[in-house]
Amino acid sequence: MRKIVNNPKFSVVIPTYNRAKDIPRCLDSLVAQDFEDFEVLICDDGSTDDTFNVVSEYSHLLDITYNYGEHFGGPARPRNCGISLARAPYIAFLDSDDWWTPSKLSICREALDAGADVVSHHLYIAKRPDQRVFLKKVHSRKLSSPVFDDLLAYGNGLLNSSVVVRKSFLIEIGGASEDLDLLGFEDFDTWLRISKLTDKFKRIPRTLGYYWLGGGNISTEDKYMYIIQAIKKRYALEFRAMAQHYNFYWINFAIGRYFFKRRNYNLAASSLYLITFRQSPILVYLKSQWMLLSIKFLHTLKIKS
Repeated sequence: MRKIVNNPKFSVVIPTYNRAKDIPRCLDSLVAQDFEDFEVLICDDGSTDDTFNVVSEYSHLLDITYNYGEHFGGPARPRNCGISLARAPYIAFLDSDDWWTPSKLSICREALDAGADVVSHHLYIAKRPDQRVFLKKVHSRKLSSPVFDDLLAYGNGLLNSSVVVRKSFLIEIGGASEDLDLLGFEDFDTWLRISKLTDKFKRIPRTLGYYWLGGGNISTEDKYMYIIQAIKKRYALEFRAMAQHYNFYWINFAIGRYFFKRRNYNLAASSLYLITFRQSPILVYLKSQWMLLSIKFLHTLKIKS
């Protein structure tokens, strides 16, 4: 018998593509939630594996809507499909290879009921299917007001599978951008546009889920550099307006490290020199200084030879 939840509090939006082997872990974590007033919207981006049959096995345990669409090539369109189908006032994003702790939704509900519009939290890093001990985390960053300036100046501080947001804001911004230039970074663009509407971003200082790093990630270094340029172009006016106050270390470090690895030391140095001690995390600053010292050392060797 199919489970039905009337008037759900949360709509859990799960985009997926050929994740039949991973999605049971994701869905099991939803079955284990200690808060039950939610629906699950699985939006399939044209999978060719057994995803539908795997998901069907959970229909008596979860209020699941399964939507199958033509392959788009990224999570933006499936997420937008989920947003359009959602019945709840809150959208909880969850990638199909990630999963949550049992108290995820109940703890997020407390923060939202207290007035937050967007909530996020930390995630454990998972690299093996049989992993039982989780020591490393990816951290959700505490954002300062104005949140838009914080995000643009210091980079994406929200982990997609940790975020819950009021549906009304997603509707107002027209959902996630389906611009393929932002593939893999459409979530950051979404938070930026929402932060122009509200500053009520709340970081829950707890680890309430797991981020899968065991393979199958979209991003590559080349693609990341391409996306950075797309973000800089999309928000060019805002970058120029903020340039006198921020050094955008997250962009300069990414560019500097990218060219350092490819031994294009002049381009690397031009970005790394912009990273200052006062405006950068200490680890980023130290890494940038190490690369600059390495470049100077290599330059000296070249002159002597």
